[in-house]
Amino acid sequence: MKKKNIFGLSWQLAIADFKLRNEDSYLGNLWYFLNPLLLFLLLFLVFFDRLGQNISSYPAYLLMGIIIFNFFLRVTTESTSTILNSGFIKSINFPRETLIISLVLKHIFSHIFEVIVFFIILFFFNVPIYGILLYFLILIFLSLFVYGLSLLLSSLTIYFLDLRDIWIYFSTLLWFATPIFYEVGGQTRLYILNLFNPMYYFITAARDMIIYSRIPEAWILLGIFLYTSLSLIIGTIVFRKLKNKFVEMI
Repeated sequence: MKKKNIFGLSWQLAIADFKLRNEDSYLGNLWYFLNPLLLFLLLFLVFFDRLGQNISSYPAYLLMGIIIFNFFLRVTTESTSTILNSGFIKSINFPRETLIISLVLKHIFSHIFEVIVFFIILFFFNVPIYGILLYFLILIFLSLFVYGLSLLLSSLTIYFLDLRDIWIYFSTLLWFATPIFYEVGGQTRLYILNLFNPMYYFITAARDMIIYSRIPEAWILLGIFLYTSLSLIIGTIVFRKLKNKFVEMI
């Protein structure tokens, strides 16, 4: 199947799944707005006095970290069960990659609601809003990164069923290790740790470009490119090697 047809099929699957999950569900639609906002309010109230007073534009700083990490977390976590729960994979012959592409697209649709909330926060706290257009550049690389990682996780989960639980635990640790509600500052060990954390690069670049209206340092941009490339290469290789066994293993 041609790449154009694969993307077209993925697009249709993503739209169908998104509509199915939100059809006649007003609370579900509202939750896209409330979820990041409620988490933002909680973290802001808890950490502003101790960790946020010395961070410029802390409300936008905090929400930026939340919405980016939420997107990463939702896609990768759901990817661990995408292949396992696809009931038609045994009866229909189609490119297995479409399941992962549609997963990423579906969460991009949901992510737009969070970006709207972020736009509102920028407006109320007098942060320049023209930088929001630059966010879509970050989102392209972030989407490619989580796509590659999701290929890896979805294929490995077929062979290691406990991987989903392990990933949920690991991503929780990653949430606290990533400077979402705090700043790395002069904490040397935490800084070194985050050099191996892909989300640090994406979140830092987004904050620099959107909130602080400055070009990220070259090594931050290089980190985004390297981690995205590694994720795509490793994820694609592993997925292609294992996908022929999916039907037998499910």
